[in-house]
Parts: sequence; structure tokens; C-alpha cells
Amino acid sequence: MLNWNFTRHTDPAPSLENGVSTVAGTPGQPADASLVPQSRPPKPKLALALGGGAARGWAHIGVLKAFDEEGIEVGMIAGTSIGALVGGCYIAGKLEELESFARSLTMRRMAALLDFTIGGGGLFAGLRLTKRMQEHLEGLDIEHLDRRFVAVATEIRTGHEVWIDSGNLITAIRASYALPGIFEPVHCGSRLLVDGALVNPVPVSVCRSYEQPLVVAVNLHYDLYGRSAVVKHVASQQTPLERQLQRQSDLGRPAHIGLTGVMVEAFNIIQDRISRARLAGDPPDLALQPRLSDIGLSEFHRAAEAIDRGYEEAKAKIGEIKRMQDAVRAGW
Repeated sequence: MLNWNFTRHTDPAPSLENGVSTVAGTPGQPADASLVPQSRPPKPKLALALGGGAARGWAHIGVLKAFDEEGIEVGMIAGTSIGALVGGCYIAGKLEELESFARSLTMRRMAALLDFTIGGGGLFAGLRLTKRMQEHLEGLDIEHLDRRFVAVATEIRTGHEVWIDSGNLITAIRASYALPGIFEPVHCGSRLLVDGALVNPVPVSVCRSYEQPLVVAVNLHYDLYGRSAVVKHVASQQTPLERQLQRQSDLGRPAHIGLTGVMVEAFNIIQDRISRARLAGDPPDLALQPRLSDIGLSEFHRAAEAIDRGYEEAKAKIGEIKRMQDAVRAGW
């Protein structure tokens, strides 16, 4: 049998001096409690779902810079692929270093970072990129960061969607951006992981699962394919006139697509279709959609353009975000 002991506590009677209560321990409070101004609850922090998109993902840097300038606090980030890289660096306090690295990239420097491998699961081992991350993120564990961070990856053997919310930050980021055929899969415990964009390109569902009150998504593929219509077509050989018209309509895209180009374009289509389906079923409270269709997945040397476009898109939505924060706060 449990014994519950209660001690009756009696507050001392207040005395009045010049109409101000002088209750012991609470000097200077007005005698009428109704006159005490009630502090408003703080504005809700954003939960960000940062999508995949390779080189276009530098736009995430611009988005986060705009939020910092406007004093909009981020309480959680769920990132896929390069969204995990940028989001992880941001929460670790290394966004400025990442931006300096991104803006310094040229085509020659990019080539120097790529270490070709033979007989592995991808064209590049990714060790040189890992070494660069280690300069700033070495020894950091996700659970010791000051805000929640989740990296989304895909288990290549089972197709499971894997949410990495603890353990080594660098390993989580590497697993999330391990694009199949390009980077080798990452061993993470007993699992073999690749790019999370295969299953969840814009991880709004991750933020929702952590019961975040205000979720903002950054979708890097919105303007890439339009509505991706279904087209009925006749199987026939292409005539010289049709070839000429196609070249004129390619808008700067190369007439011939090599092996890497086919892989990249196929991955683009997969991400776009999956993003549309998942966002329709689990929409964010607000979606940021910077215009990035002219920046190729491998054009990391165009970081300045991508960052600026992400910054401009976020700045244009600041008013709407603040109104949403006020509405959520009013409902608390």
C-alpha cells in the first residue's frame, strides 16, 4: 500500500504598500493580479524539409541565410541528399564555411574532389569529399546538436526509407547523398544506404512525424518538368526536319545525352514524380520553390546563382511565414 503524505502550504498574507503587493518572495507585484500583463507565447520555430537536387541544393544556403537575417528561428531540419548536407552544416553552425566552399568551386576544383574507383558500387568513392567535411564536422554526433536533425536515406537491399536521427553526422550526410551509380553506397551499421531521394525527395513526412507545428518545404524540382503530361505518340523514325525542330526546342540542352546524362535525367524524373505524389498526400504548411531548372544537377560551380535564387525565394515569402507563425501562436 502506498502512503501519500501531503503538507499543507499556506502563503503569507500580503500587505499593501502604496497599492503594491509585498508578498514574501514576490516584491513589487500589483495587488490586482488581473493588472499583470500576460506574456505571449513565443513564435513557433520552423521545421524545414530540405529536398534533394544535387547542385541545385546550394539554394538551401540562400534560404537559411534569409531566415537568419529576418530572425525566423529554425527548430528542426529533415534533409534529403544535398538537403541533408546543407541542413546538417547549418545546425552544426557551419553554414558560413559551407557557403565559402560552395562559392569557391570551379569545374577544375570539382574534378579534383572526385576520386574514381573501379569495381565499387559507384563511379566515385567520395573519400575526398568526406575529408573536406571532416575539417569542420569531425566528431559531431547528431544527438548532441542543439536542434533536431534527421537525414533521409534509402536501404538499397530492401528499399526501406531510413531516418537517421542519431550517430555520426558525417556518416548520416554521406548516406543521404550517395546517388546510386555515382557514389558508392555507405555502410551504416548493418545497413547499406544510398540517396534518400529515391524514396522521399522532400521529407515533409519526417517533420510531421515529430509533431512540428509549422512545416516549410524547399522543393528544388518544382519548375523542372511542368505538369509532366501523358502523351500519346506514334512509333516512327525521326525525320531531318524533326531533328532540327528538336534541337531548336532543347533550349540549350545538348543534342546528345551520354551515359551519365541519361542517369542524371532519369534520376531527375524519379525525384520529380515522387515529390509530387508525396507532397500531394502530405503537404507542407508552405512550400518554397526557387526557379532552378536551368542549373544542371552536376553544375556545382554555379553555386552563387543557386544561393541567390534560394535567398530571393525565401525573402519573398517572409511576410507569409510570419503571418503563419502568428496564426499558430494565437491557437496555442
